[in-house]
Amino acid sequence: MLEARGLVKAYATPRGKPPLRVLDGVDLCVAGGRLAVVLGASGSGKSTLLNVVGLLEDADAGEVTLGGERVSALGRSARSRARGRYVGFVFQSFLLLPSLTALDNVLLAARYAGRAGADARRRARDLLAQFGVLERQAHYPPQLSGGEQQRVAFCRAVLNDPPVLLADEPTGNLDDANGRVILDALRARARAGAAVVVVSHRADAAGGADAVYRMRDGRLESERAVHQGGTR
Repeated sequence: MLEARGLVKAYATPRGKPPLRVLDGVDLCVAGGRLAVVLGASGSGKSTLLNVVGLLEDADAGEVTLGGERVSALGRSARSRARGRYVGFVFQSFLLLPSLTALDNVLLAARYAGRAGADARRRARDLLAQFGVLERQAHYPPQLSGGEQQRVAFCRAVLNDPPVLLADEPTGNLDDANGRVILDALRARARAGAAVVVVSHRADAAGGADAVYRMRDGRLESERAVHQGGTR
């Protein structure tokens, strides 16, 4: 479902120094129904990797394929449509809009994909109920705890049943109990058939993963992999 080959991403540095290569020829393949976890210290490039494979940033070299479609070669508008079709994001900082209620934040995913309607509203409420925050549907993000905000953000990420789910430090701002809720939900999405990639600095995020990698100096090193179903 997700395949990245030879990804390179560099950023300019001050005073004429050589560009900083955050991604240095990275390959990553994750099939549907598989959970891959990328571990690494802050600044190791793991978030940049997620942004590139999720089409939020362009790579300087290499290609990204989602669902058999070479999406990295598409124009800006087509990439945006592909992102809406294939990818759901779970962010460490939640990225909920403070001016919208919890329910309306979840429904943003449907509106982005052009699927807003009664069915989307019912599914949004069902997800909020599943994660124990339905009674908070009319509250605004500043009125929610961190754990509640992350659950709402997760509902938004999976509202459209994306075949690829990307999670950037999804437990970084949560206590252990709420962190377990989100990690369990990510594992469940993989069991349901999604290709799931989690990046984290926490080793406990790797529990139940089909493949575990570590980012070092812009390179992706395999620590543990299950060679089945296309995950390598």
